[in-house]
Amino acid sequence: MKSFFKKITIAIVTYEAKLVLKKYKPKIIAITGSVGKTGTKESLYSVLKKTFFVYRSETSSSNEISVPLAILGCPNSDVSPFFWLRNILHGISLLVFRHVYPQWIILEIRSERPGDVEKVSKWLKADIVIFTLLGEMPTHVEFFDSVEHLAQEKLCLINSLKEDGLLILNSDDERIFELGSENKYKIISYGFGKNAQVKAGKTKILYKAKKPTGLYFELKDNSHTVSIELKNVFGKHHIYSALVAYIVGSNLKIKENDILEALADYVPPAGRLRIVEGVKGSTIIDDTYNSSPVAVFAGLETLKKIKTKGKKIAVLGDMLELGKYTVDAHKEIGLATGEVINLLLVVGPRAQYIKEGALASSLSEKNIIEFKDSKQAGKYLETVLEDGDIVFVKGSQVMRMEHTVEEIMAHPENKKQILVRQGKEWERN
Repeated sequence: MKSFFKKITIAIVTYEAKLVLKKYKPKIIAITGSVGKTGTKESLYSVLKKTFFVYRSETSSSNEISVPLAILGCPNSDVSPFFWLRNILHGISLLVFRHVYPQWIILEIRSERPGDVEKVSKWLKADIVIFTLLGEMPTHVEFFDSVEHLAQEKLCLINSLKEDGLLILNSDDERIFELGSENKYKIISYGFGKNAQVKAGKTKILYKAKKPTGLYFELKDNSHTVSIELKNVFGKHHIYSALVAYIVGSNLKIKENDILEALADYVPPAGRLRIVEGVKGSTIIDDTYNSSPVAVFAGLETLKKIKTKGKKIAVLGDMLELGKYTVDAHKEIGLATGEVINLLLVVGPRAQYIKEGALASSLSEKNIIEFKDSKQAGKYLETVLEDGDIVFVKGSQVMRMEHTVEEIMAHPENKKQILVRQGKEWERN
């Protein structure tokens, strides 16, 4: 019965969303990839909202739910029948009456199973399509025959572009860049490499009182160079997001100063390479929203670059939805830790393969500790942290790695404003 009710409800709100698009004719930005979708969406929102009336999808749920609800301007954090009835009635109101409706809608397009992107591409017509990183072993690959199959699924989103649409490609992902470039649309590429039209360079970590506080980089667009600072974040993914926001803002004729001010004020989404103050003078790199090999490698690369007087610690939980790549992916992560960290905490049954990889690196067994759940890891970590320590925390959603951060953050009373998954639906887990 629940499944039947869900299908009927989704069909209704999807039909309403299609009619709403026809009536109000907003501009659509569609974002896909395996890493950095939400950060890109939020960076774009921060830049566009000062000039335009903008909606964006609120959470990273499935396309069949998040896309129509974003178009209707409805939240999607509740599953009760009354909640869905309210959404349906709101959709009817949009169609019957004339509302003030957004000029732009920013959407994340996910591909958890074959056909997910193709289905939405058949009815959604986008003005701008953006591809973030896919990576060699992306998340959500479990139900696909290969990484190439997943890449082709994501590339279906190009079919949603209008004839005069703009395609924005991450040129550092060679697979996506090469396949995506073979089309008729206007293309702007971004990244760190030679193929990028809008390129990031001269990156460095910013410090205050010997503690890392954010990122600096230079953006080059042809012969034009811009200096950008991002507060309270680390990692390439946030730089990629800023590059995309700059490209879109510039193409929409937003003043450069307004774009830079928006990026300077940008607050990153919870659990995505975000800096959190830790106990005893430590610093936490909170990357607990979800996990994939490419994202973990990026986090470890960031950790390696940070200068600190204390220990470098990683708390890594299981990575899910990797299918046949599960064992090798976890072992490769373990191998990479030896070059970076002093202490490794692993959480979950799959993380034993991270330990195996770490043992094959230069990390000694005494500096690798296993835990069954993330709270235990946090409680132990609190006892060994010292001033200047840097802690990188990451794992798939089901591992609830934010519990580790909660145990070691300096101000747990602010957890609802800082940590991911703080809604009522998560309280019992």
